[in-house]
Amino acid sequence: MDTKNNNNIGLNIEKSKKVAENLNDLLSNYQLFYMNLRGFHWNIKGKKFFELHLKFEELYNDTLIKVDEIAERILTLSETPFHSFKKYLDTAEIKSTENIKDGEEAINKILESLKTLLAKERTILTMASEANDEGTVALMSDYIVQQEKLVWMLSSYLE
Repeated sequence: MDTKNNNNIGLNIEKSKKVAENLNDLLSNYQLFYMNLRGFHWNIKGKKFFELHLKFEELYNDTLIKVDEIAERILTLSETPFHSFKKYLDTAEIKSTENIKDGEEAINKILESLKTLLAKERTILTMASEANDEGTVALMSDYIVQQEKLVWMLSSYLE
């Protein structure tokens, strides 16, 4: 094994750096997704208030856990996670939303965000697999399975 070109967990430094760069992009998108979910939770109105208020809280709590897991994975790969809102805003494809009170509009925004997150996670999954980075592969695989089911459920809710 060529330890000179490997990081602390035995992975190629350059390949890990590329995975970490993509994880930082994902982290930025998750941070915007998290803030949007908080806004949906706080501002939701209407006849579906009680069920959506609880669902949005469940989603932002889950997203907060993912934010921490992604940041810790970046650190595990011997890189530094982004940690400023300026960097998140400059990097994220998901855009900030404000004052959304309508449940269907909020769910449509969530579905748009999940589409973005899933695409990024699939890219990272492939990249991590090519780098023999099973830790990142497992993390992305878990997220993808969970989010595909969530997309199905939220889409069914709108029908």
